[in-house]
Amino acid sequence: MAVTSVNTGVRRSAASSGSYKSAMAMVTTLFFMWGFLTCLNDILVPHLKSIFDLNYFKASLVQFAFFFSYAVFAFPAGKIVEKIGYKKTMVLGLATMAIGALLFIPAADVPSFGLFLGALIVLAAGITALQVAANPYVSILGPERTASSRLNLTQAFNSLGTFVAPFFGSLLILSAAPKTIEQVRGMTGSVLQDYRLHEAATVKVPYIGITLALVLLALSVAMFKLPRIEATKEFRPDMLTEGGDSIWKYRHLLLGAIGIFVYVGAEVSIGSFLVNYFSQPDTGGFSVQTAAKLVSLYWGGAMVGRFIGSAVLQKVRPGRLLGLVAMIACALVLTSILTFGHPAVWSILLVGLFNSIMFPTIFTLAIAELGPLTGEGSGLLVASIVGGALIPLAEGALADRIGLHHAFILPALCYVYVAYYGFKGSRPTRTA
Repeated sequence: MAVTSVNTGVRRSAASSGSYKSAMAMVTTLFFMWGFLTCLNDILVPHLKSIFDLNYFKASLVQFAFFFSYAVFAFPAGKIVEKIGYKKTMVLGLATMAIGALLFIPAADVPSFGLFLGALIVLAAGITALQVAANPYVSILGPERTASSRLNLTQAFNSLGTFVAPFFGSLLILSAAPKTIEQVRGMTGSVLQDYRLHEAATVKVPYIGITLALVLLALSVAMFKLPRIEATKEFRPDMLTEGGDSIWKYRHLLLGAIGIFVYVGAEVSIGSFLVNYFSQPDTGGFSVQTAAKLVSLYWGGAMVGRFIGSAVLQKVRPGRLLGLVAMIACALVLTSILTFGHPAVWSILLVGLFNSIMFPTIFTLAIAELGPLTGEGSGLLVASIVGGALIPLAEGALADRIGLHHAFILPALCYVYVAYYGFKGSRPTRTA
């Protein structure tokens, strides 16, 4: 899969610095949009859990369907980038996302949990194509030494989308107080069907609006003159002597793929269950509307942290900073597990601040010194986002057994690995 190369193995059209800045501004809007749609899943999880009377494991299938799509569609998306280029792949991704958002309407009309999952898969397929094209494209638009800082900056606008989404969802999707589990289970026949139709219908207006926004954004990108950058088929001289080079020979890349897997899994696991966590009597006892708004602080912390991190990474070694913030995130999760009430609430919310630089920093550390293999390495890292499917599923199963409060031990362990990768595992053992 050829996605991009950071500073070798790519061809660029001549462009002024002003055009690169304009391109960064345009691509940054894409980061905002997929962050917004990804975080809306945190609202869909408790909403669909209530409508269809799901346990935590079944409710986590929302995130499983969404993030497992990364593993399925990442490599095909890379092939599409290779054939039609970055810009057209971004437009195709946005169009696919619009179709996925529109499919929420028939899913609500039935209503069917399976159809909701199907709509999420189509939506995620489009976001996958967008990520495969946009993440490495941003890495190219400037010097390699500041790639991590630049990607953190664009990811900050991704976090702006995740910050806004819970407010949007709490106002439009969770507008009415849901029935308790006991009340839902007491319904039968047409009464139960009418309740599900009424509650599922709350997604229609938001997702119609999202569909229109995605169509307009796709048209805007299609008409915008992005600097043309193409992946090439160049190879290193040592490929002839070693029987061909391969991404599987690069330990720091493989460990980075695991790092992306566990980081995304930890972040999504926490975000997915915060509404339910804050609604529990021993934690906060908040209403679902208030809990959903608090989730915005979790994602808002990531936004603030990325703006700060973009500046700090100009002076501090990325690996060292990554290891430090991962250790702090782990300590905060353990604090929430061991406490109750407001200390448990605020410690878990603060994790978002320290999540901030993890994805873009792991990404840029993992593709360092890959040269023409950067494209294949990028594809592997995007596919590793499947951790957002599997780890929340495991946490849901764990929560059904030992309770949600203590199930957060799973993301805490994930942060231990991220700290290891930052301090040691990210050091390249081969040179490009």
